[in-house]
Amino acid sequence: MTLKQTVRSLIAPAYIRAKLLQERIQSGVVWYPLAPAFLADPYPDYRQLRERDPYHYSPLTKSLVLTRYEDVDAILRNHKEFSNDPRNGQTLNEDVRGQLTPSILSLDPPDHTRLRGLVNRAFTPRAVAKMEDHIRATSHQMLDDALARADGSGQIELISALANPLPTVVIAEMIGVPASDRDDFKHHSDRFARVLEPNLSPEEGQLVLDTADWFEEYFGRIIEQRRDAPRDDLVSALVDAEEEGDKLTVDEMQVTLRLLLVAGNETTTNLIGNGMLALLRNPEQLQILRDDPSLIPNAIEELVRYDSPVQVDRRIALDDIPVGDKTAPKGSGVSLVIGGANRDPEQFENPEALDVAREDSGNVSFGRGIHHCLGAPLARLEGKIAFEALIDRFDDIQLADPDPKFKPNVVLRGLTRLDLKVKERSA
Repeated sequence: MTLKQTVRSLIAPAYIRAKLLQERIQSGVVWYPLAPAFLADPYPDYRQLRERDPYHYSPLTKSLVLTRYEDVDAILRNHKEFSNDPRNGQTLNEDVRGQLTPSILSLDPPDHTRLRGLVNRAFTPRAVAKMEDHIRATSHQMLDDALARADGSGQIELISALANPLPTVVIAEMIGVPASDRDDFKHHSDRFARVLEPNLSPEEGQLVLDTADWFEEYFGRIIEQRRDAPRDDLVSALVDAEEEGDKLTVDEMQVTLRLLLVAGNETTTNLIGNGMLALLRNPEQLQILRDDPSLIPNAIEELVRYDSPVQVDRRIALDDIPVGDKTAPKGSGVSLVIGGANRDPEQFENPEALDVAREDSGNVSFGRGIHHCLGAPLARLEGKIAFEALIDRFDDIQLADPDPKFKPNVVLRGLTRLDLKVKERSA
């Protein structure tokens, strides 16, 4: 550790304590999403913020923190006043993100409109539906492999057995990545996803930049190969894509492929892991799905509402904009707490309860407006098939570890592992 890093490590805790004290004095509540108790269960904090100070200013993050459904929903839709582009103001991990070519996720119109239109055709409901049988066969094969490794013990670890590899295999096959490279892809995807987190360390920041270089080199080779010999995959489709005479540049293709891989992996993994944990902690809800599997698509919406894979999104105010009883100054950040909005009692009846038969009230887990999740149809399909496979294969599923641990993430909430004791359905 350098002297500068040593000094910073000594000063940082005192600075954080001072800022949190200032925050508590000003509003009576604090927004400190790096606290261990928050990482384990953020929902009590969300409820407190929503009830006591729904337009909360956080001195530590220098942002307004919004937890009400109505506010989060409105700003997600309002791209004219609230930007996704980090070049418009204060952002997380500016030193690192400033060195990365912006993806669709970080662009505003007109650039966003052009790129989204070119990429969107690969994720139409019809294109996604064509993959259903293959995804189902892949899910069952992964569970076969997990049971073989269990060697009769009935113990499986769901994250490594299914939740991690399933979305990796699906998006890698869509892109056209050889099977031999998929482990490398997952490794680099996990590294890169840390750029979204506020607690990114300098070492992790360098890994993000190194990983971006790795993706650029890898995808650059594949793009050139597809120019010479197109295949039935996403890279070939992007090379050939045209909308109103406008093509994607090589840089845009590389960044888009990286985004699809990273976003498609982590969020779907968390959907499956968080969702299964929620069902096992509410066994009467799991039984409802056993009794009526036709409710599983509805259950996916409830599971992503109840414990959303993406907990926080962020926007930048393009002007001095009134937000509730506060003002978001031009260039300032606004933290949109999706996990809090999804449990707002003004929008959802009895929001703290898991109810797989709940009528869809419009969770914001996949975003809103022009940045609504491009891969939402694919994530929903993968989640549906994963839960169908688990319910179909196992008469009984129990937690082998009653207290599974979550990753130290604020934005992308997911488990490190989920150990299960399962009993196969008799023939």
